Amino acid sequence: PRGDLLRRMSCPLLASGSSAEESKSDEVHYQDYLKVPELLSLQQPRSALLGENGAVHDEHLFIVIHQVYELWFKQILHELDSVMGLLSTKVLHENLMLVINSRVTRITLILKILVEQIKVLESMTPTDFLEFRDLLVPASGFQSLQFRLLEVKLGVKEENRINYGSATFRTPFEHYPDMKRKLEEACSSPSLLDLVQEWLSRTPGLGREFNFWSKYSTVVGNMLEDKRRGVEAETHPQLKEQKMRDYESQKVFFKQLLDENEHKTLVVKGKRRLSHEAMQGALMITLYRDEPRFQTAYQFISLLMDVDSLLMQWRNNHSLFVQRIIGTKFGTGGSSGYQYLRSTVSDRYKVFVDFFNLSSYVIPRQHIPPLSQEMRDRLYVHFVTVEGEQRFADRVTLDGQQPASPQDKEAH
Repeated sequence: PRGDLLRRMSCPLLASGSSAEESKSDEVHYQDYLKVPELLSLQQPRSALLGENGAVHDEHLFIVIHQVYELWFKQILHELDSVMGLLSTKVLHENLMLVINSRVTRITLILKILVEQIKVLESMTPTDFLEFRDLLVPASGFQSLQFRLLEVKLGVKEENRINYGSATFRTPFEHYPDMKRKLEEACSSPSLLDLVQEWLSRTPGLGREFNFWSKYSTVVGNMLEDKRRGVEAETHPQLKEQKMRDYESQKVFFKQLLDENEHKTLVVKGKRRLSHEAMQGALMITLYRDEPRFQTAYQFISLLMDVDSLLMQWRNNHSLFVQRIIGTKFGTGGSSGYQYLRSTVSDRYKVFVDFFNLSSYVIPRQHIPPLSQEMRDRLYVHFVTVEGEQRFADRVTLDGQQPASPQDKEAH
């Protein structure tokens, strides 16, 4: 059986005690299963082939670090493709959201390793790197297809990218048909941002059953009016001027959210990513995150911010390492090196920047519009016993769809 096979593979004692009657062809050795000999043969320092004085010691570390990066990128893409596949389903049930959150959590854990891994590379001095750097030209991290696929699949917009010289992120793959095809396929397919936006636009409560946006707009209008009255009642000239500036600033700020045309203008300028309706859904989930139906949805939003944050940390650490190791020299791939990398540590490369800015529009708890009983019923979660096992039985799925039949409920 497969379980016994895996146990024998992982434990030499079990393997040695296996029955002689079992077919040798079914056995697998650790070295063979993981292709260890092949894996360990892939570290081939160019200094060993081209260097005048033989292999440079630190080039081996340099190769291992970057190969490990590529393996982790492969795993992240594996998890990301799975998450995007689940988000593409027509009706997103609670059990799928739990799986999605689990896999995005795994992505964040891998990214934490990647952030810390740079510290190992920092043990190499500029002099150590200089011993083999010229042998790398024109190879460069800019040529990592998997990292570009990761950016594209997450939702980094081409118009927000910063080119290095006349080269774009597509340039390194122009003469490699297979890599070019994979990149173009990713660019022409819906990104995680696209799928999240579509999911948020179906948030229960945005429609006539609760009309969240109308209620929220009314509350904000009343809050601003109270603030204006407070300004008028202020008698101290300097305080009144200060409060007036604050009031006018908040008035403009909230208008950019509440007015759909203002919002669209910010999207065109690249300052926002989500559609107006998706922004409403994200804000509703944030304000009502204590409701059972929205807890996993809010966790998902938080995890997406974690992904963005960790990628920003990685970009920052990478740029600082490059500055530390080559200063202001140009990169081996022809970029401006540190200056280019530093320019990517910005909101231009944050896919879910709108989620970070949601806190700007959070209102005091006592002002949050109370849910109607009908809406509470729609968001209610309870368990039923099906064949002796407890399962979720929803009155509404995470994207606002009512289960069509009792059989649909049991499918949870």
